[in-house]
Amino acid sequence: MTFADTALPVLRAAPSTAQLAPAGYRATPVWAYATKGAGIIPGPEIRVTAGERIRHQLVNDLPQPTAVHWHGIRIENAMDGAAPLTQAPVPPGETFDYDFLAPDPGTYWYHSHDRGFEQVARGLAGPLIVEDREPWLGEPGAATRELTLVLDDWLLEGDAAIVEDRWDDLHAAAHDGRMGNTVTVNGRAYPDLDMRPGERVRLRIINTATARVMPLALPGLSPRLMALDGHPVPPRAVETILLGPAQRADVVIDMPLDPDVQIALLLDPGNEEWVDVAAFVATGEPLAPIEGEVRPLPAWSTLPVPDLSDPRREVLLMEGGAMRGMLETRYQGEVMDFRELASNGMAWAFNGVAHGMDAPMFRAALGRTVHLEMTNRSMFPHAIHLHGHHFEVLTRSGALNTPGDVRDTVLIGADETLEIAFVADNPGQWMLHCHMLSHQEAGMMGWFEVA
Repeated sequence: MTFADTALPVLRAAPSTAQLAPAGYRATPVWAYATKGAGIIPGPEIRVTAGERIRHQLVNDLPQPTAVHWHGIRIENAMDGAAPLTQAPVPPGETFDYDFLAPDPGTYWYHSHDRGFEQVARGLAGPLIVEDREPWLGEPGAATRELTLVLDDWLLEGDAAIVEDRWDDLHAAAHDGRMGNTVTVNGRAYPDLDMRPGERVRLRIINTATARVMPLALPGLSPRLMALDGHPVPPRAVETILLGPAQRADVVIDMPLDPDVQIALLLDPGNEEWVDVAAFVATGEPLAPIEGEVRPLPAWSTLPVPDLSDPRREVLLMEGGAMRGMLETRYQGEVMDFRELASNGMAWAFNGVAHGMDAPMFRAALGRTVHLEMTNRSMFPHAIHLHGHHFEVLTRSGALNTPGDVRDTVLIGADETLEIAFVADNPGQWMLHCHMLSHQEAGMMGWFEVA
């Protein structure tokens, strides 16, 4: 076999520039992914059909080690990219080959998983789309096309450069995390998104921010929710969509027939005053509106159903942060009070352990259902991500959740308790962490083993 037969397509991580701020500002120095040419923000869209393989060679042209995590894909453990647990970080100038099956259709993304609090904030993220095996676009009641919207949050200086001197800001890490001041949609601030009057479009919305929770609204577009974290849900009308960091939502919208209309994509930045972050702009010849109910997405046939008759029961207790703290926490084998913990750059803990990578939080037999009760005893929300698995959210603070709410990342509010369940059907060592990435770096990281 020749070298040309075995060579993988390249995914290069390297310094680049991007016009993040509005016109009139200079381009921002970023770190970005590229499959050819210069890196772009967001990274190149990778698209396959469910059941196909994703094959890329990471080439690290950064000044730091890095690794790529394929977020939400139920993947072979060795390909998960969760440095340092499943692979060593790739040093500058070296490569790593990723080659794995994408079993489930849906909206996913890829991003750095080494110093993610810095590298993702510098731009190392891109969309990963796994198309349905069965046709959906163009079918009766479905959409005529789809549009991927990657939302991000950047902390920029007045000259549009990324703020450089606060990567290890423990004050931010002990609060909401590193919050930005510029929200972009597909790498641009306040872009116009061209739409045909009357057309129906499937939006694949991805929150790649390192900390910002994004409540979104699409007034005037009759939004219907179709999928959460890639998993289909029965179509339902929604007024707002709440996306924590790393979460995704597929939404179908109908553009009005008015040829002169512009409709804003709205974001609540946290003060209950909605702001525009993009505009859907009518352009071109109208299309005949699609009548009737929205066609559901094809159901998954690959996800095992949890058996709750005799599950393995585990707990995840989240503690720490500003305004609450912790009395005692174990870090690197030593018991510390909150002041000692902070002096070591830690502010958060899972089950009384900060950054607990020395031993698994729990072990589950292959094929066993795990029931995990997660309680947030802090003053801040957390987006908890389980690698290698999707799970069903059973209850929120004692109330039964909507059946079929299947996730890989779930947002847990202050003083909230969630119960989730999943089948531990993917062998290996899997990370479990907060996707507010400065929370992760400051202690909210652990792992579990399936064997």
